[in-house]
Amino acid sequence: MFLRLIAAASLTLSLLFTGCASQRGMVNLDNTATISKSTKSVYLMTVTLRNTFVPSYQPKLQTIKLLKITGPDTSKTIQYEADLLSRNETNSATTGSSYLLRMEIEPGEYSILGLESYGQSMFITGSFFTPLGAKLLVSKTPGIYYLGHIEASVRELKGEEFPAGSYLPRQEQKLTGASTGSFDVEIADQWETDSAKFQNKFPALKGLTIRKAVLPSYSRQSIQRWWDKNGFTQRP
Repeated sequence: MFLRLIAAASLTLSLLFTGCASQRGMVNLDNTATISKSTKSVYLMTVTLRNTFVPSYQPKLQTIKLLKITGPDTSKTIQYEADLLSRNETNSATTGSSYLLRMEIEPGEYSILGLESYGQSMFITGSFFTPLGAKLLVSKTPGIYYLGHIEASVRELKGEEFPAGSYLPRQEQKLTGASTGSFDVEIADQWETDSAKFQNKFPALKGLTIRKAVLPSYSRQSIQRWWDKNGFTQRP
């Protein structure tokens, strides 16, 4: 327990070797011909984040973190930064903030580690981490795929549950609900509505074949085991 707390205290600094992470942006989807000729696969995902525990600090998405598995004991961290085209943000705990994510990913085996976000006021910033730990196998055949919709909401932490963020800085994380809250997460197929959102924002997607590769249902038990084992500082 003590070692896990130490690991969690430095979560935002050391999570899965963030310092060595490859930084990438959202893929450009403004040209149908370019998209069709791409040799890499594009993965689409929608995300909604909210904080119902401390409504004054609504998490705003910064990055989605992936881990590329390169060997039995080796891996590479990749983080995709949400851009302005991704964002539909509010300060409402009811509506939350929503995002249209577009990631160009090379073939290989991956783990989608989670989402990093921040809740801010004029003087206080809290860092949040939504753990996902979802496996993703990207084939060598390029295409456009839909991973699903992620709904994540911070509520009060109970007992030994995994927190919604690190423990440090202690005061900021407590006041924002990051260290005293926990995420409830749902992953669902909402392509019926998400397709219109993507096509309205990126008209070049209209007429292109988009295949479903919806992530498995969220297992809180599996995420809790990951937290109990190493405080999210190693691969799931």
